Amino acid sequence: MAAAKAELAGTDDADMFKSVSINRASQIIVDQVKALLRQGRLKPGDRLPSERELCERFGVSRVTVREALRVLEAGGLIEIRVGARGGAFVTSPTSEQIGEGLADLITLSPLTATEVTEARQVFELGIVPLVVERATTEDIAALRDMVRAHQTALDRGEYAMSMSADFHVRVAACTHNPAIEMLVQSFHGPLLMSLLEAQVVAPLMGYRGSEEHSAFIDAIATRDVERAMSIMREHLQRTADRVSQNPEASR
Repeated sequence: MAAAKAELAGTDDADMFKSVSINRASQIIVDQVKALLRQGRLKPGDRLPSERELCERFGVSRVTVREALRVLEAGGLIEIRVGARGGAFVTSPTSEQIGEGLADLITLSPLTATEVTEARQVFELGIVPLVVERATTEDIAALRDMVRAHQTALDRGEYAMSMSADFHVRVAACTHNPAIEMLVQSFHGPLLMSLLEAQVVAPLMGYRGSEEHSAFIDAIATRDVERAMSIMREHLQRTADRVSQNPEASR
């Protein structure tokens, strides 16, 4: 793959990287590489110049270059390969990596449980038709396994709201749409927060929720969109009602 792509170590691309000042040097290098990606001058599969050449082009130490490469690798923008044909290669971040980045932004934002639940009603109801249409036999089996595990946890007094959040994330995966999965994964933290706020009002809400999860799966299995929509609408509305009863949920 690398052979088919332009290797950026050549003299023709010497103007692609500019020297940087010592302050925040590694971040400036990261920003330059990101800019080249946005401009299309760097593409997945392209090989970056060697560490030594990057040091010369940026006018910084090898330690600074390595720090910048670690940041780019952590962000899913490059892949470090070892061996004779190794080096830093441009790649594309996975939906999981993008979701994690969005999750950090969403989790740190001042969202209330009321706002989160309202967003869930719009989004989760919106994807139900896709779930019903696209869920495979394996998807349905996986959802049933989750519900059985949750019911066992309830019987043992070990049920946690994170289990409910995980179920809703798995439902979104049944759309087989990476963008939807990414958005729901990024929303996992706020989703769990809203469920915990609702649980303050109804400590035993897990029992009824688990029953509705099971009924929802049955509707998916029979490809009954209206039934699935009805169950999910009631399921989410009850959470919204409970959240609205908790004074802390809107602060």
